[in-house]
Amino acid sequence: MQTDNEATTNAHAIGEVSQIDVGHRIRTLRERRRLSIRALAEASGLAVNTLSLIENGRTSPSVSTLQRLAMALQVPISTFFTPDVPKQRIVFTPAGQAVTSLFPHGTLSDLAPGLINRTLEPLLITLEPGAGSGTEAIIHTGQEFVFGLHGQIVYAVADQTFSIGPGDSLLFEAVLPHRWHNPGHSVAQALLVLCPLELPRSVWERHGRF
Repeated sequence: MQTDNEATTNAHAIGEVSQIDVGHRIRTLRERRRLSIRALAEASGLAVNTLSLIENGRTSPSVSTLQRLAMALQVPISTFFTPDVPKQRIVFTPAGQAVTSLFPHGTLSDLAPGLINRTLEPLLITLEPGAGSGTEAIIHTGQEFVFGLHGQIVYAVADQTFSIGPGDSLLFEAVLPHRWHNPGHSVAQALLVLCPLELPRSVWERHGRF
């Protein structure tokens, strides 16, 4: 059986873990939009105290929380952990050099930073044993594609559950409530591709929250 320390080591070895402060990035995006912390909390459905803890680096947000904040701030979720890089029409990411950021007991790696007019988000997700997307279900626009690489990840979509192992794939409408976790005793990894049907700006205008 793999220990937690071994799992952490393996998870971090997948790619170089970035030093990006996710909380600081969220605060910067909020201030650029001239939003108060209370306004962003209301738009994302988070408590003001929770958002304050995240922005000040005193707690790490789950993936479901990051998705809610991404929708409220009209940005792709990868914006929170991808550094500012020159925009390009072609993006090549060598093995082991994906920009990677930590969330509780796992990592997310952006596989296409800097692509001009990007309309999908290819992410590499690595989960330590027992780790998952969070206690709340995730809901967003578009479609979500998952391809298993290592270990096992259990996806719950609406009232159905899918066990995704190496080579297994899953595609579903992302407006269906979904969550995922690693039920095993070893690190699990999958390719996750988010394909929104609407650009974040149109979502923002449709909701008309501010």
